[in-house]
Amino acid sequence: MITVVTLCSTERVGHVRAQLAALGRESDLDTIVVWVGADGPPSLDAGVVLHMPPAPLGLRLAAARNAGADAAVTAGADLLIFLDADCVPGPELVARYRDAAQWHPEAVLCGPVTYLPPGVDVSRPDALMEATHPHAARPSPAAGSIELATGGEYPLFWSLSFAMTAELWATSRRFDERFEGYGGEDTDFAFGLRDAGIPLAWVGGAHAYHQHHPTSSPPWQHVDDILRNGRLFADRWGEWPMTGWLADFESAGVVRRRGSGWVRA
Repeated sequence: MITVVTLCSTERVGHVRAQLAALGRESDLDTIVVWVGADGPPSLDAGVVLHMPPAPLGLRLAAARNAGADAAVTAGADLLIFLDADCVPGPELVARYRDAAQWHPEAVLCGPVTYLPPGVDVSRPDALMEATHPHAARPSPAAGSIELATGGEYPLFWSLSFAMTAELWATSRRFDERFEGYGGEDTDFAFGLRDAGIPLAWVGGAHAYHQHHPTSSPPWQHVDDILRNGRLFADRWGEWPMTGWLADFESAGVVRRRGSGWVRA
């Protein structure tokens, strides 16, 4: 059995409903939505809805992914697919992840991600395929092929779409729940995989599509989260994540360098 685990808050209810509608076309598939908002979850057409209230410092995204995956394993899932609420699966995403897990059950699997422009009808698989344009920052092998990541590619892991077997989840490193609020927990997870010698694999054809919504780059509303989580990451790994955003914050006078890190200006 395959289970898709997704996280959702009030701002993404419309997006997650589009995702669940697309997943409803799949057979032998369960869905778990972990509601990360402070309020109670709305009615959602999901197999299971869990609630992970935020902590004082922000949303508990790491804890929510752990809880969703644990629930899936307890329910008997063989394969876990993690898909953020604002992503819809391509028509072959589930099948490509399933096949890749059979070839590389020891690996964490990552498919290409397309950031959609406004106006794409995400309910139409043909419209998604026409809009396919994987983000250039990461490898995107040909459909049906799988490439193992090099050690230097682990920072390219994105938690918005990935998969792994239930057995691997049960025996490998989890998301660190000390990360609260926005940023850093997925790169920390990837560095932990690399440290443990767990392969990362790029799965051609396992396309996910990020639904368009207004966003800020850099994410000004998350400055304090990024500083706090970046410092936590640096204490463990000896380097800072999210340095592009931090450099933008520094240029704007919002943060400044202190030693090898950053603090509020």
